[in-house]
Amino acid sequence: MPSTAHLLAFGLTSLILVVIPGPSVLFTISRAMTVGRRAALLTVIGNALGCYLQVTAVAFGVGALVSVSVVAFMIMKYLGAGYIVFLGVQAVRHRRSLLEAVTRATSRPRSTVRVVLDGLVVGVTNPKTIVLFAAALPQFTDPAGPAPTVQMLVLGALFPLIAVVCDSVWAVTASRARDWFARSPRRMEAVGGVGGLTMMGVGIGVALTGRKD
Repeated sequence: MPSTAHLLAFGLTSLILVVIPGPSVLFTISRAMTVGRRAALLTVIGNALGCYLQVTAVAFGVGALVSVSVVAFMIMKYLGAGYIVFLGVQAVRHRRSLLEAVTRATSRPRSTVRVVLDGLVVGVTNPKTIVLFAAALPQFTDPAGPAPTVQMLVLGALFPLIAVVCDSVWAVTASRARDWFARSPRRMEAVGGVGGLTMMGVGIGVALTGRKD
């Protein structure tokens, strides 16, 4: 098992990135606004499953490489940190996309399996979480602890668990407040702007901190 310090550190990093509106949040809000609470919550579940598929891929692939190569680790770390900052800049520049997500036209109902699969696809292809898991997850492993793969599988489970809780709040809130969101474009823009700035801070933090093997 990872140390308590590593669990808390990765949990905090995950929480910060989860609450920043990204592709998964936008999709969840869109589902809530167009087809209601049930579909949005199913989307959240699918997204969490997609996120953990990313964790598994990193733990058995990229994670194994960076755990034994300092050069590979540093390259992945700085490329990932730079991309997180880039995503933050994009979030600030395109913060109005949040409003577009909640004002999208309604769509036809879909089956439970289809809605979960939709969420899974969004989760497994989310660039924000791919960067987090590939660049940041190995930093939180303890070289003196169990196998890095096991540690990353345990640590990585924190992200989808936190995402289920936070994204469910988005889903329920959006399903109950369609008119409130639609009438408040500046509020939605502020969410995107603050989230983008926070993401840039996380990227800088990833670049300046981490393991020193």
